[in-house]
Amino acid sequence: MYLTKEVKESIFEKHGKGKNDTGSSEGQIALFTHRINHLTEHLKNNRKDFNTERSLVMMVGKRRSLLDYLKKSDITRYRAIIKELGIRK
Repeated sequence: MYLTKEVKESIFEKHGKGKNDTGSSEGQIALFTHRINHLTEHLKNNRKDFNTERSLVMMVGKRRSLLDYLKKSDITRYRAIIKELGIRK
């Protein structure tokens, strides 16, 4: 399994306020980015997996809405997370 408890804790510790801070926007965006990258690699090998493609598109939409919320509420945190994760605007 690619997303173990330790991987999640390290993502939240790096991008959130702590390893138990699972509700912050930065932590959730970082987790979505990790999952999106994994699914993208899966789809490179399995081009006809349309269910995974659909879930990837839905996940990108959820991440986009979190990024829009963060952009409206605190532009400096938005710019920092975009730069740190390498997400296109």
